[in-house]
Amino acid sequence: MKNADFTIVTGLSGAGKTQAMKALEDLGMFCIDNLPPALLPPLVELQANQDGKTRQYAIAIDIRVREYFTDFRKSLEWLVQSGYSYHLIFLDCSDNVLIKRFSETRRTHPLSEGQVPPESIYATIATERRLLADSRVLADEVIDTTNLRPMELRSRLNEIYQGQPLYESMTVDIFSFGFKHGAPIDTDIVFDVRFITNPYYIDELRPLTGEQVEVSDYVLSFPIAQEFAKRFSDLIYDLLPAYAEEGKGKLTIGIGCTGGQHRSVAMAIELAKLLQAKGLRANVRHRETVVAEVRLA
Repeated sequence: MKNADFTIVTGLSGAGKTQAMKALEDLGMFCIDNLPPALLPPLVELQANQDGKTRQYAIAIDIRVREYFTDFRKSLEWLVQSGYSYHLIFLDCSDNVLIKRFSETRRTHPLSEGQVPPESIYATIATERRLLADSRVLADEVIDTTNLRPMELRSRLNEIYQGQPLYESMTVDIFSFGFKHGAPIDTDIVFDVRFITNPYYIDELRPLTGEQVEVSDYVLSFPIAQEFAKRFSDLIYDLLPAYAEEGKGKLTIGIGCTGGQHRSVAMAIELAKLLQAKGLRANVRHRETVVAEVRLA
């Protein structure tokens, strides 16, 4: 697991720096694209004036910055001398795949601008490789993106900086709601738990919510409720790697009952507990009980 003050992303044009920066931003880093190396010292000084607040930076530097070739190594040396740590990632890719990517996006290679006469794309990429050779040698991590999908690159970066597969760092957001207040439209999965006997019809439980132990114990006293909680949590755990591979950073699950006060609340809490016990990041919230508290206020 890496915990450097600065992550420097460089490499060949078209090798995936944009996707890498998006992934690092999702990991909580403050991302800056196309920063001239000479501006690293002022950035560090800005960080030093944050009143003790620590922040991890991800900075993309490549040949779009013409000063790259003279200031890059000096800036890295300056970081170390100033007491900061950095982790340098170099993104590589085969020539054929780079050319295909430029063709698909209809973008020109940064080095081809102003070339008279213009070089072939193969020659331009070869020139870039020569110019970046020193940076590749300095890199702490060389990632070849030739056969990587964007999500596989994201997963690789997650393993480097979080020390775990992407799905293990996903957040499972579970919330309870009441169907009579409207079904949610911002969920990935919705499940109806109105098959569980309703505590609303028990006088002493009616004014309570599923957050209170009396209601929770009642809801979970039914074997069908216990079986559902176990099977559903197992299913979510098994599916998370597949969701992660398709690019989801958060899975939102709505658990609904009639009013959103008893059964759905108790079940949402129980599901979050079971997923947390499996080592997952599971949050729980309650749509209707929050509304009720606001109305009471």
